[in-house]
Amino acid sequence: MTDELPELRASDADRERVAERLRDAVAEGRLDMSEFEERLDAAYRARTYGELAPLTVDLPAPGGAAAIVDMTKRPRGDGSWDDRIVGGEDGTSQWGVAVLSGFQRKGRWTVPRRFRSFAFWGGGEIDLREACFADREVVITCVAIMGGVNVVVPPGVEVVVRGVGVMGGFDHREQGTPAEPGAPRVVVTGFAFWGGVGVERKLTKAERQRVREERRRERLERRDSRRDARKELRRGE
Repeated sequence: MTDELPELRASDADRERVAERLRDAVAEGRLDMSEFEERLDAAYRARTYGELAPLTVDLPAPGGAAAIVDMTKRPRGDGSWDDRIVGGEDGTSQWGVAVLSGFQRKGRWTVPRRFRSFAFWGGGEIDLREACFADREVVITCVAIMGGVNVVVPPGVEVVVRGVGVMGGFDHREQGTPAEPGAPRVVVTGFAFWGGVGVERKLTKAERQRVREERRRERLERRDSRRDARKELRRGE
Protein backbone atom coordinates (compact mmCIF):
# COMPACT_ATOMS: atom_id res chain seq x y z
CA MET A 1 0.00 0.00 0.00
CA THR A 2 1.32 3.45 -0.87
CA ASP A 3 0.52 7.08 -0.12
CA GLU A 4 0.56 7.89 -3.85
CA LEU A 5 -2.74 6.07 -4.55
CA PRO A 6 -4.85 6.52 -1.40
CA GLU A 7 -8.14 6.12 -3.28
CA LEU A 8 -7.16 2.93 -5.08
CA ARG A 9 -9.61 0.19 -4.18
CA ALA A 10 -8.28 -2.45 -1.77
CA SER A 11 -8.78 -6.14 -2.44
CA ASP A 12 -9.69 -8.90 0.01
CA ALA A 13 -6.04 -10.00 -0.10
CA ASP A 14 -4.93 -6.46 0.87
CA ARG A 15 -7.30 -6.46 3.83
CA GLU A 16 -6.11 -9.91 4.92
CA ARG A 17 -2.45 -8.83 4.76
CA VAL A 18 -3.20 -5.92 7.08
CA ALA A 19 -5.17 -8.21 9.40
CA GLU A 20 -2.21 -10.60 9.57
CA ARG A 21 0.16 -7.78 10.53
CA LEU A 22 -2.27 -6.73 13.26
CA ARG A 23 -2.40 -10.30 14.61
CA ASP A 24 1.40 -10.40 14.71
CA ALA A 25 1.47 -7.04 16.48
CA VAL A 26 -0.91 -8.09 19.26
CA ALA A 27 0.94 -11.37 19.71
CA GLU A 28 4.21 -9.42 20.09
CA GLY A 29 2.65 -7.03 22.61
CA ARG A 30 2.73 -3.97 20.31
CA LEU A 31 -1.07 -3.61 20.50
CA ASP A 32 -3.44 -4.38 23.34
CA MET A 33 -6.64 -6.31 22.70
CA SER A 34 -8.90 -3.24 22.45
CA GLU A 35 -6.59 -1.61 19.88
CA PHE A 36 -6.34 -4.88 17.97
CA GLU A 37 -10.12 -5.36 17.80
CA GLU A 38 -10.68 -1.75 16.74
CA ARG A 39 -8.07 -1.88 13.98
CA LEU A 40 -9.10 -5.33 12.81
CA ASP A 41 -12.70 -4.18 12.42
CA ALA A 42 -11.52 -1.11 10.50
CA ALA A 43 -9.34 -3.28 8.26
CA TYR A 44 -12.22 -5.50 7.20
CA ARG A 45 -14.45 -2.43 6.59
CA ALA A 46 -11.81 -0.54 4.60
CA ARG A 47 -12.52 0.06 0.90
CA THR A 48 -9.33 1.87 -0.18
CA TYR A 49 -5.59 1.83 0.43
CA GLY A 50 -5.97 5.21 2.11
CA GLU A 51 -8.20 3.65 4.76
CA LEU A 52 -5.89 0.67 5.30
CA ALA A 53 -2.55 2.50 5.51
CA PRO A 54 -3.10 4.26 8.90
CA LEU A 55 -3.86 0.93 10.59
CA THR A 56 -0.25 -0.26 10.35
CA VAL A 57 1.70 3.00 9.96
CA ASP A 58 3.09 2.77 13.52
CA LEU A 59 4.02 -0.93 13.26
CA PRO A 60 7.35 -2.34 12.02
CA ALA A 61 7.32 -3.53 8.45
CA PRO A 62 7.38 -7.30 7.82
CA GLY A 63 10.91 -8.58 7.92
CA GLY A 64 11.88 -6.42 10.89
CA ALA A 65 12.53 -2.78 10.00
CA ALA A 66 12.67 -2.09 13.72
CA ALA A 67 15.68 -3.07 15.76
CA ILE A 68 15.39 -6.57 17.18
CA VAL A 69 15.92 -6.70 20.92
CA ASP A 70 16.46 -10.14 22.44
CA MET A 71 14.72 -10.03 25.82
CA THR A 72 15.02 -13.77 26.46
CA LYS A 73 16.82 -14.61 29.67
CA ARG A 74 19.39 -17.23 28.76
CA PRO A 75 20.39 -19.96 31.18
CA ARG A 76 23.50 -18.83 33.02
CA GLY A 77 24.94 -22.24 33.90
CA ASP A 78 24.11 -25.90 33.48
CA GLY A 79 20.40 -25.55 32.68
CA SER A 80 19.19 -26.69 36.11
CA TRP A 81 15.79 -25.53 37.34
CA ASP A 82 17.36 -22.92 39.63
CA ASP A 83 19.19 -21.62 36.60
CA ARG A 84 16.02 -21.45 34.47
CA ILE A 85 13.88 -19.60 37.04
CA VAL A 86 14.98 -16.02 36.46
CA GLY A 87 12.87 -14.09 39.01
CA GLY A 88 11.96 -10.49 38.31
CA GLU A 89 11.59 -10.91 34.55
CA ASP A 90 8.41 -9.73 32.78
CA GLY A 91 8.76 -12.40 30.13
CA THR A 92 9.54 -12.33 26.44
CA SER A 93 5.87 -12.38 25.43
CA GLN A 94 2.64 -11.76 27.34
CA TRP A 95 0.06 -12.81 24.72
CA GLY A 96 -0.61 -15.36 22.00
CA VAL A 97 -3.54 -14.71 19.64
CA ALA A 98 -4.91 -16.84 16.81
CA VAL A 99 -7.98 -15.50 14.97
CA LEU A 100 -8.53 -17.58 11.84
CA SER A 101 -4.80 -18.27 12.07
CA GLY A 102 -2.18 -19.67 14.43
CA PHE A 103 0.57 -18.70 16.85
CA GLN A 104 3.62 -20.36 18.41
CA ARG A 105 5.77 -19.65 21.43
CA LYS A 106 8.69 -22.05 21.45
CA GLY A 107 12.43 -22.32 21.70
CA ARG A 108 14.35 -20.07 24.10
CA TRP A 109 11.97 -17.55 25.63
CA THR A 110 11.02 -16.36 29.12
CA VAL A 111 7.53 -17.33 30.31
CA PRO A 112 5.98 -14.43 32.28
CA ARG A 113 4.18 -14.93 35.57
CA ARG A 114 0.93 -14.77 33.61
CA PHE A 115 0.66 -15.62 29.91
CA ARG A 116 -2.69 -15.21 28.11
CA SER A 117 -3.73 -16.89 24.88
CA PHE A 118 -6.82 -16.69 22.69
CA ALA A 119 -7.76 -18.93 19.77
CA PHE A 120 -10.87 -18.37 17.64
CA TRP A 121 -11.14 -20.68 14.64
CA GLY A 122 -7.42 -21.08 14.94
CA GLY A 123 -4.73 -22.82 16.95
CA GLY A 124 -1.76 -22.06 19.14
CA GLU A 125 1.25 -23.88 20.58
CA ILE A 126 2.92 -22.86 23.85
CA ASP A 127 6.13 -24.86 24.16
CA LEU A 128 7.95 -24.59 27.51
CA ARG A 129 10.60 -27.26 26.96
CA GLU A 130 13.48 -24.83 26.38
CA ALA A 131 11.97 -21.86 28.17
CA CYS A 132 13.05 -19.95 31.25
CA PHE A 133 10.43 -18.96 33.85
CA ALA A 134 9.82 -15.56 35.44
CA ASP A 135 8.77 -17.22 38.70
CA ARG A 136 8.44 -20.62 40.34
CA GLU A 137 4.73 -20.55 39.48
CA VAL A 138 3.44 -19.33 36.13
CA VAL A 139 -0.19 -19.17 35.02
CA ILE A 140 -1.16 -19.82 31.40
CA THR A 141 -4.69 -18.72 30.59
CA CYS A 142 -6.14 -20.30 27.44
CA VAL A 143 -9.41 -19.26 25.82
CA ALA A 144 -10.28 -21.54 22.90
CA ILE A 145 -13.47 -20.89 20.95
CA MET A 146 -13.92 -23.27 18.04
CA GLY A 147 -10.15 -23.59 18.13
CA GLY A 148 -7.38 -25.16 20.17
CA VAL A 149 -4.29 -24.42 22.23
CA ASN A 150 -1.61 -27.00 23.04
CA VAL A 151 0.74 -26.53 26.00
CA VAL A 152 3.96 -28.59 25.90
CA VAL A 153 5.89 -28.94 29.17
CA PRO A 154 9.20 -30.66 29.89
CA PRO A 155 9.46 -33.68 32.21
CA GLY A 156 9.76 -32.75 35.87
CA VAL A 157 7.47 -29.72 35.82
CA GLU A 158 4.42 -29.74 38.10
CA VAL A 159 1.19 -29.19 36.15
CA VAL A 160 -2.14 -28.00 37.55
CA VAL A 161 -5.15 -27.77 35.20
CA ARG A 162 -8.10 -25.60 36.23
CA GLY A 163 -9.80 -24.85 32.93
CA VAL A 164 -13.49 -25.22 32.17
CA GLY A 165 -14.88 -26.71 28.96
CA VAL A 166 -18.36 -26.25 27.49
CA MET A 167 -18.81 -28.61 24.54
CA GLY A 168 -15.02 -28.59 24.66
CA GLY A 169 -12.37 -29.76 27.07
CA PHE A 170 -9.13 -29.35 28.98
CA ASP A 171 -6.57 -32.15 29.08
CA HIS A 172 -5.94 -33.27 32.68
CA ARG A 173 -3.70 -36.27 31.95
CA GLU A 174 -0.45 -34.61 33.01
CA GLN A 175 -1.82 -33.31 36.30
CA GLY A 176 -0.55 -35.08 39.41
CA THR A 177 2.75 -36.27 37.95
CA PRO A 178 5.45 -35.89 40.65
CA ALA A 179 7.62 -32.83 40.15
CA GLU A 180 11.39 -32.69 40.31
CA PRO A 181 12.94 -30.74 43.22
CA GLY A 182 13.12 -27.05 42.35
CA ALA A 183 10.99 -27.38 39.21
CA PRO A 184 8.45 -24.66 38.42
CA ARG A 185 4.69 -25.05 38.73
CA VAL A 186 2.63 -24.46 35.60
CA VAL A 187 -1.05 -23.66 36.11
CA VAL A 188 -3.19 -24.00 32.98
CA THR A 189 -6.58 -22.33 33.27
CA GLY A 190 -9.19 -20.70 31.05
CA PHE A 191 -12.24 -21.63 29.01
CA ALA A 192 -12.93 -23.83 25.99
CA PHE A 193 -16.14 -23.65 23.94
CA TRP A 194 -16.36 -26.04 21.02
CA GLY A 195 -12.62 -26.23 21.30
CA GLY A 196 -9.89 -27.79 23.38
CA VAL A 197 -6.76 -27.15 25.40
CA GLY A 198 -4.18 -29.93 25.44
CA VAL A 199 -1.30 -30.41 27.87
CA GLU A 200 1.49 -32.88 27.12
CA ARG A 201 5.01 -33.70 28.31
CA LYS A 202 7.71 -34.11 25.69
CA LEU A 203 11.47 -34.17 25.54
CA THR A 204 13.31 -31.78 23.26
CA LYS A 205 14.93 -33.21 20.13
CA ALA A 206 18.34 -32.85 21.74
CA GLU A 207 17.19 -34.72 24.85
CA ARG A 208 15.60 -37.49 22.77
CA GLN A 209 18.86 -37.84 20.87
CA ARG A 210 20.80 -37.98 24.13
CA VAL A 211 18.49 -40.72 25.46
CA ARG A 212 18.90 -42.72 22.23
CA GLU A 213 22.68 -42.38 22.46
CA GLU A 214 22.68 -43.53 26.09
CA ARG A 215 20.57 -46.57 25.24
CA ARG A 216 22.82 -47.38 22.30
CA ARG A 217 25.90 -47.12 24.52
CA GLU A 218 24.30 -49.37 27.12
CA ARG A 219 23.49 -51.97 24.44
CA LEU A 220 27.09 -51.89 23.20
CA GLU A 221 28.41 -52.24 26.75
CA ARG A 222 26.15 -55.25 27.38
CA ARG A 223 27.25 -56.81 24.09
CA ASP A 224 30.93 -56.28 24.94
CA SER A 225 30.36 -57.68 28.41
CA ARG A 226 28.76 -60.85 27.00
CA ARG A 227 31.56 -61.23 24.47
CA ASP A 228 34.20 -60.89 27.20
CA ALA A 229 32.33 -63.44 29.33
CA ARG A 230 32.33 -65.94 26.43
CA LYS A 231 36.06 -65.40 25.92
CA GLU A 232 36.74 -66.06 29.60
CA LEU A 233 34.60 -69.20 29.43
CA ARG A 234 36.55 -70.54 26.43
CA ARG A 235 39.89 -69.89 28.13
CA GLY A 236 38.63 -71.76 31.17
CA GLU A 237 37.80 -74.78 29.06
